[in-house]
Amino acid sequence: MKKYQLTVTPREGTGRSASRRLRKAEKIPAILYGKHTKPESVAVSAPEFVKLLKEIRGSAALIELKRDAGTTALSFLQEIQRDPITDKYLHLDLQEVKENEKMIINVTIHTAGEAYGVKTEGGILETASHRLRIRCLPKDLPAFIEVDITNLKVGETIHVSELKPLAGVEFLDDKNQAVVICVEPPAEEVVETPAADAAAVGADGQPVAAPAADGTAAPAAAGAAPAAGAKPGDPKAAAGAKPGDAKAAAPAKGDAKPAAPAKK
Repeated sequence: MKKYQLTVTPREGTGRSASRRLRKAEKIPAILYGKHTKPESVAVSAPEFVKLLKEIRGSAALIELKRDAGTTALSFLQEIQRDPITDKYLHLDLQEVKENEKMIINVTIHTAGEAYGVKTEGGILETASHRLRIRCLPKDLPAFIEVDITNLKVGETIHVSELKPLAGVEFLDDKNQAVVICVEPPAEEVVETPAADAAAVGADGQPVAAPAADGTAAPAAAGAAPAAGAKPGDPKAAAGAKPGDAKAAAPAKGDAKPAAPAKK
């Protein structure tokens, strides 16, 4: 396991004012604590810490803290606080560990390979647990936990209990906890369009006939109501009447009676 180095200096004074002065001097207030030592307030050079993070790249790492007096302490980053607006580092929590004692630390998950469900079945890969809690000696600390997803199919899940064992590492999370899931792709939304031959409807709710191919008006649909404002007896009023309809054939009131048949 590679060790990184970071210089720390004693911090005088605590509170917001003291921390603000440190940040103006490009230093980050921090605290170092452990099982066998009292919490110690220290400060870290901001440029040096940024450089360290670039080297670590999010992996679990052991950091050897160097003091001005020449003494050292082995530790790891427990927590980093950042300003949500400026993104500057506000405070660090460093936990001291011993070479011969097991420690508890959160380690990042890395996936390896391409899931069968994604490549062949069109599924989507979801990481349910981005970090896992483990217990190990400092010498056995993995930089990250690799999860092989090659054979993962749609609808399947890799749990903590199915992870590949690591020498000297104990997984502390629930064995049934999901780590990686391959889910079905979202269903495509089907938009229904009206049929091309659907009859058009007018403002009065009655069907409107489409024009004929030669540009002339097409006959009204059977059973269509007479045009609004049509006079009784108007041929237009009878348009669309069903053949044989007695009411349609009957003369309107006030119309002349039909002529009597001629005598032989």
